[in-house]
Amino acid sequence: MFEAFLAGFSILFNPETVFMTFLLMAAGLFLGMFVGALPGFTTLMALAILLPISFFIHPLLGIPFLLGVYKGGIYGGSIPAILVSMPGTGAAVATTFDGPALTKKGQARKALEIALFASVTGDLTSDIVTIALIGPIAAVALLMGPPELCAVLFMSLIVIAGTSSGVFVKGLLMLAVGLFLGMIGQDPIGALSRFSFGIAEIEAGIPLLPMLIGLFALPEIFVSIEKKASQIIQAKDLKVSGARLTWAEFRSCGRTIARSTGIGTLIGVIPGVGQVVAAFMGYAAAKSASKTPEKFGTGELEGVAAAEAANNAVNGPTLVPLLTLGIPGDNLTVILVGAFIAHGLRPGPQLMEQQGPLVFAILIAMVLANILFIFIGYLCIPMFAKVVTVRKSLLLPLTLIFAFAGTWVFRSNPYDLAILVIFGAFGYMARKLHFNVTPLAMGFILGPPMEYAFGQTVTLAQGAIFNYIVFERPIAAVFVAATPIITYLIWRRSVRLRQQFGTTD
Repeated sequence: MFEAFLAGFSILFNPETVFMTFLLMAAGLFLGMFVGALPGFTTLMALAILLPISFFIHPLLGIPFLLGVYKGGIYGGSIPAILVSMPGTGAAVATTFDGPALTKKGQARKALEIALFASVTGDLTSDIVTIALIGPIAAVALLMGPPELCAVLFMSLIVIAGTSSGVFVKGLLMLAVGLFLGMIGQDPIGALSRFSFGIAEIEAGIPLLPMLIGLFALPEIFVSIEKKASQIIQAKDLKVSGARLTWAEFRSCGRTIARSTGIGTLIGVIPGVGQVVAAFMGYAAAKSASKTPEKFGTGELEGVAAAEAANNAVNGPTLVPLLTLGIPGDNLTVILVGAFIAHGLRPGPQLMEQQGPLVFAILIAMVLANILFIFIGYLCIPMFAKVVTVRKSLLLPLTLIFAFAGTWVFRSNPYDLAILVIFGAFGYMARKLHFNVTPLAMGFILGPPMEYAFGQTVTLAQGAIFNYIVFERPIAAVFVAATPIITYLIWRRSVRLRQQFGTTD
């Protein structure tokens, strides 16, 4: 793996491509921050709409571009959260606890700068940890056979369904729908057609790109249209005023940033949890450890730093389960799966063995992107503050056009537009009924490799699958035995939260 890591440097710093790689990463960061700063426009929607761009360029250009959008969008959500108490992303909700209070005190610039520096510190540290972990975990993943892989994928799907927002049973239902949709087309073992009902266009399965754009982008657009952007924010109300952040103030938040970075890194490795949980846990940990917890919520720099360091520290480690096991860490990395697959880089245990140098080149670029991150963010803070005032009515039609155009240019197939509309309508109805579509997408992506691994396991067991799993594959048996226990614990948690908060979704 170390040889692949060194080879990654030579691939990244190839004189013919290095300039374009960093230019596209900078463009991705800028676009991500721009979208994140728009209340109601999510990073998920931006990734889904911009995904097709990555298909027509080299993966060393396209995937870092999407990673730039990912990083920039998570930070960008803190800008409206601090200025007008309207989080641009779900990950910035915890930032609203102290950010707006700092703005009211005339310290908006300090709040925005501590959010940027905490975000970059958490992101950079977790990216380095990601590179350190990816090799050993990939080596372990290569030792896994079909039984272990099948058991891990099955347990991961249950965890993802259970930790998604909403009722546990609804998550399982969406997972089942995703698994069924993943079965449409050819059987991965026998290559026999199934569930295609004679429709030639789905003989090879449902195309991933229009499905992802339909599920994740169109519902966001429809909901934004439905809300009609009733609250108009005046530009004169958004003055980034106050003194700049001092080195002493940043250093005083050092322990908080380090703590939140550790929390975000650990959460990022666990599939299905994500930035929102990390931000709240980082904020709660900072408040508990503070000598003056009563100041939190009244305009505390540490509160902003804790939330932003934690949610940005999730970004890198979510790639660990994705690249080594093929398991997307959150709904944002589900979109990245489409980019990897489109370039022939199927995430999973074999990826690091077959394309190790290229993967390391992408990861090294992700680390270096943080240098661009801090410069673009620092120089453009005043401009992104004005972005908050842009009326969504001007951007929504353009966004809708990009969604359809991106779907069309991929294969120029009218059938893809039909898939886009069908899944867009489905995603919108699911959202209105409080169903989370992330388990559906996860089931669709992970279902075929899980089925293939299960088929291989049955073949290897030669009819005695119980004895084979229990006596010859004890690691797989542990995962199988742990799955119902984890399922029960997640169900209990779901019931307890409903009783505590009175939710009926």
